Amino acid sequence: MKQSQRVFLVVFSLLSCSAIAQWAWTDEEGRAIFSDLPPSTNVPDKRIFKRPSPARLTPNQEQTPNTGADAANARTANSAQAAASTPQSTGLDKELAERKKKTEQAQAEQRKFEEERISKLKADNCERARLAQKTLDSGVRIAHTNAQGEREILDDAARAAEAKRLQSIMASDCNQ
Repeated sequence: MKQSQRVFLVVFSLLSCSAIAQWAWTDEEGRAIFSDLPPSTNVPDKRIFKRPSPARLTPNQEQTPNTGADAANARTANSAQAAASTPQSTGLDKELAERKKKTEQAQAEQRKFEEERISKLKADNCERARLAQKTLDSGVRIAHTNAQGEREILDDAARAAEAKRLQSIMASDCNQ
Protein backbone atom coordinates (compact mmCIF):
# COMPACT_ATOMS: atom_id res chain seq x y z
CA MET A 1 0.00 0.00 0.00
CA LYS A 2 2.79 2.38 0.77
CA GLN A 3 4.27 1.88 -2.67
CA SER A 4 0.98 2.71 -4.42
CA GLN A 5 0.65 5.86 -2.34
CA ARG A 6 4.14 6.94 -3.38
CA VAL A 7 3.35 6.29 -7.05
CA PHE A 8 0.10 8.23 -6.72
CA LEU A 9 1.96 11.10 -5.01
CA VAL A 10 4.61 11.23 -7.77
CA VAL A 11 2.00 11.12 -10.54
CA PHE A 12 -0.15 13.74 -8.82
CA SER A 13 2.81 16.07 -8.29
CA LEU A 14 3.83 15.70 -11.95
CA LEU A 15 0.32 16.55 -13.09
CA SER A 16 0.14 19.58 -10.85
CA CYS A 17 3.41 20.95 -12.31
CA SER A 18 1.53 22.05 -15.42
CA ALA A 19 -0.78 24.13 -13.22
CA ILE A 20 2.07 26.16 -11.78
CA ALA A 21 1.79 29.83 -12.72
CA GLN A 22 3.92 30.57 -15.73
CA TRP A 23 3.65 34.38 -15.71
CA ALA A 24 4.61 36.69 -12.86
CA TRP A 25 4.49 40.50 -12.80
CA THR A 26 3.82 43.41 -10.48
CA ASP A 27 0.73 45.57 -10.76
CA GLU A 28 0.44 49.36 -10.34
CA GLU A 29 0.39 49.09 -6.54
CA GLY A 30 3.51 46.88 -6.52
CA ARG A 31 1.72 43.62 -5.67
CA ALA A 32 3.06 40.44 -7.28
CA ILE A 33 0.59 38.72 -9.61
CA PHE A 34 1.03 35.06 -10.66
CA SER A 35 -1.03 33.59 -13.48
CA ASP A 36 -1.03 31.03 -16.24
CA LEU A 37 -2.34 33.74 -18.58
CA PRO A 38 -0.15 36.59 -19.86
CA PRO A 39 -0.67 40.04 -18.32
CA SER A 40 -2.75 42.64 -20.10
CA THR A 41 -1.10 44.85 -22.68
CA ASN A 42 -1.01 47.86 -20.34
CA VAL A 43 1.58 46.14 -18.10
CA PRO A 44 5.05 47.39 -19.13
CA ASP A 45 7.66 44.81 -20.03
CA LYS A 46 9.95 45.87 -17.19
CA ARG A 47 7.36 44.81 -14.56
CA ILE A 48 7.15 41.23 -15.90
CA PHE A 49 9.70 39.18 -13.97
CA LYS A 50 8.77 35.64 -15.03
CA ARG A 51 7.65 34.32 -18.41
CA PRO A 52 6.66 30.80 -19.41
CA SER A 53 9.45 28.53 -20.52
CA PRO A 54 9.34 27.18 -24.09
CA ALA A 55 7.13 24.14 -24.55
CA ARG A 56 8.91 20.86 -23.92
CA LEU A 57 8.37 17.80 -26.06
CA THR A 58 6.99 14.71 -24.43
CA PRO A 59 8.61 11.37 -25.21
CA ASN A 60 5.74 10.50 -27.61
CA GLN A 61 6.27 13.72 -29.58
CA GLU A 62 10.00 13.11 -29.88
CA GLN A 63 9.51 9.68 -31.40
CA THR A 64 6.81 10.49 -33.94
CA PRO A 65 8.02 12.14 -37.12
CA ASN A 66 6.31 15.35 -38.18
CA THR A 67 4.57 15.36 -41.53
CA GLY A 68 4.41 18.54 -43.59
CA ALA A 69 0.96 19.43 -42.27
CA ASP A 70 2.01 18.74 -38.68
CA ALA A 71 5.12 20.90 -39.10
CA ALA A 72 3.05 23.76 -40.51
CA ASN A 73 0.58 23.45 -37.63
CA ALA A 74 3.46 23.40 -35.14
CA ARG A 75 4.99 26.53 -36.70
CA THR A 76 1.62 28.29 -36.61
CA ALA A 77 1.12 27.30 -33.00
CA ASN A 78 4.65 28.43 -32.08
CA SER A 79 4.22 31.78 -33.83
CA ALA A 80 0.83 32.29 -32.14
CA GLN A 81 2.39 31.47 -28.77
CA ALA A 82 5.30 33.83 -29.46
CA ALA A 83 2.88 36.58 -30.47
CA ALA A 84 0.90 36.03 -27.27
CA SER A 85 4.01 36.13 -25.11
CA THR A 86 5.53 39.26 -26.65
CA PRO A 87 4.36 42.51 -25.08
CA GLN A 88 2.03 44.62 -27.15
CA SER A 89 2.69 48.30 -27.83
CA THR A 90 0.76 50.23 -25.21
CA GLY A 91 0.73 53.67 -26.72
CA LEU A 92 2.90 55.04 -23.90
CA ASP A 93 5.50 56.03 -26.48
CA LYS A 94 2.90 58.16 -28.24
CA GLU A 95 1.94 59.83 -24.96
CA LEU A 96 5.59 60.43 -24.13
CA ALA A 97 6.26 61.90 -27.56
CA GLU A 98 3.18 64.10 -27.24
CA ARG A 99 4.27 65.36 -23.80
CA LYS A 100 7.79 65.98 -25.10
CA LYS A 101 6.41 67.93 -28.05
CA LYS A 102 4.22 70.05 -25.76
CA THR A 103 7.18 70.72 -23.46
CA GLU A 104 9.35 71.77 -26.40
CA GLN A 105 6.59 74.08 -27.67
CA ALA A 106 6.22 75.65 -24.23
CA GLN A 107 9.98 76.17 -24.01
CA ALA A 108 10.03 77.72 -27.49
CA GLU A 109 7.20 80.08 -26.53
CA GLN A 110 9.05 81.01 -23.32
CA ARG A 111 12.25 81.74 -25.27
CA LYS A 112 10.32 83.83 -27.79
CA PHE A 113 8.62 85.78 -24.99
CA GLU A 114 11.99 86.37 -23.27
CA GLU A 115 13.62 87.50 -26.54
CA GLU A 116 10.75 89.94 -27.18
CA ARG A 117 11.04 91.31 -23.64
CA ILE A 118 14.81 91.79 -24.01
CA SER A 119 14.42 93.44 -27.42
CA LYS A 120 11.84 95.87 -25.97
CA LEU A 121 14.18 96.72 -23.09
CA LYS A 122 17.06 97.29 -25.49
CA ALA A 123 14.89 99.52 -27.70
CA ASP A 124 13.84 101.55 -24.65
CA ASN A 125 17.47 101.87 -23.46
CA CYS A 126 18.54 102.91 -26.95
CA GLU A 127 15.87 105.61 -27.14
CA ARG A 128 16.81 106.98 -23.70
CA ALA A 129 20.51 107.00 -24.59
CA ARG A 130 19.82 108.87 -27.86
CA LEU A 131 17.74 111.49 -26.06
CA ALA A 132 20.44 111.92 -23.42
CA GLN A 133 23.08 112.23 -26.15
CA LYS A 134 21.03 114.96 -27.90
CA THR A 135 20.72 116.81 -24.62
CA LEU A 136 24.45 116.46 -24.01
CA ASP A 137 25.30 117.65 -27.55
CA SER A 138 23.01 120.69 -27.28
CA GLY A 139 25.42 122.36 -24.88
CA VAL A 140 22.79 123.03 -22.21
CA ARG A 141 24.00 122.86 -18.64
CA ILE A 142 23.22 119.51 -17.08
CA ALA A 143 22.87 119.07 -13.36
CA HIS A 144 22.92 115.84 -11.36
CA THR A 145 22.16 115.20 -7.75
CA ASN A 146 25.03 113.67 -5.79
CA ALA A 147 24.86 111.13 -2.95
CA GLN A 148 24.34 113.86 -0.33
CA GLY A 149 21.37 115.25 -2.26
CA GLU A 150 23.24 118.33 -3.50
CA ARG A 151 22.87 119.57 -7.04
CA GLU A 152 26.04 119.50 -9.17
CA ILE A 153 26.61 120.92 -12.64
CA LEU A 154 28.57 118.63 -15.00
CA ASP A 155 32.00 119.98 -15.94
CA ASP A 156 33.79 119.11 -19.22
CA ALA A 157 35.38 115.89 -17.84
CA ALA A 158 32.06 114.67 -16.48
CA ARG A 159 30.36 115.54 -19.81
CA ALA A 160 32.99 113.52 -21.71
CA ALA A 161 32.59 110.56 -19.35
CA GLU A 162 28.80 110.72 -19.76
CA ALA A 163 29.12 110.93 -23.56
CA LYS A 164 31.39 107.87 -23.53
CA ARG A 165 28.92 105.95 -21.36
CA LEU A 166 26.01 106.88 -23.65
CA GLN A 167 28.01 105.78 -26.71
CA SER A 168 28.65 102.36 -25.17
CA ILE A 169 24.94 101.97 -24.37
CA MET A 170 23.97 102.92 -27.92
CA ALA A 171 26.60 100.54 -29.34
CA SER A 172 25.24 97.60 -27.37
CA ASP A 173 21.48 98.29 -27.49
CA CYS A 174 20.85 100.13 -30.74
CA ASN A 175 20.84 98.31 -34.07
CA GLN A 176 23.21 100.51 -36.03
